Amino acid sequence: MTLPFCTVRDLLRYAVSRFSEAKLSFGHGSANAYDEAAYLILHTLHLPLDLLEPFLDARLTTAEIEAVLKVIERRAADRVPAAYITQEAWMHGYRFHVDERVIVPRSFIGELLQDGLQPYVEDPEQVGAVLELCTGSGCLAILAAHAFQNADVDAVDLSAPALEVATRNVMDYHLDERIALFEGDLYAPLAERRYDVIISNPPYVNATSMQELPAEYRHEPEMALAGGADGMDIVRRIIADARNWLTEAGVLVIEIGNEREHVEAAFGGLDLVWLSTSAGDDNVFLIQASDLPV
Repeated sequence: MTLPFCTVRDLLRYAVSRFSEAKLSFGHGSANAYDEAAYLILHTLHLPLDLLEPFLDARLTTAEIEAVLKVIERRAADRVPAAYITQEAWMHGYRFHVDERVIVPRSFIGELLQDGLQPYVEDPEQVGAVLELCTGSGCLAILAAHAFQNADVDAVDLSAPALEVATRNVMDYHLDERIALFEGDLYAPLAERRYDVIISNPPYVNATSMQELPAEYRHEPEMALAGGADGMDIVRRIIADARNWLTEAGVLVIEIGNEREHVEAAFGGLDLVWLSTSAGDDNVFLIQASDLPV
């Protein structure tokens, strides 16, 4: 009897068809059905994630085929984000453990940290203290520790389960002596000090958009996404107190996704600098400490 699937190529074709038929939504690491199918197949088969071509015509065992089909069906039928299936997410070359306790890492602030937030931070080597609010998996705190080699990083989250994930990631990168994790509401659990940089990818999805989220996003913790009626509830609180925590030359960087209209409606009186990312100029803004409300 001829098996319907024999090779990686067979399974890749099937997965793309199955994902397209299911009308899946992407955005948790992959942008389309092909890339997601390739990633899930390579991961399940324990193959290098950047080497599909050499294995396309490799014949698979029955057990391997069954394992891949199980993953494909879970993604298509249950609409679980791929990162929750593999329990990993990749961002700018860094691997992070993830599960349903945290949102899947996908912040554009990560791009900006690759250059140490220059030119808004004149010399990344002179940055001594960084704060990340709403840290989730700890991914941005870890990227910040690599971007600012001489800085201590404090990272805060209201969710104790999320901080369990963040702790694992911090330990995986052996950064526990430089990154301190705090459970609490924004600035509340912190000792009094000043930071050169504050970054945050907070809950910012407005109430209408929350009702329209694809099924994949509903697997993520609601508290990490929902930002109130206009999406700005947490952002308002971050901005209101930020000047009390920044050095005189410090900067505040906040990611707000597709909420620029609501940001400008809420904070139009502030001198907002919109930063360029791979998604355009509407996703991340920066405010100098001197331009923040007292």
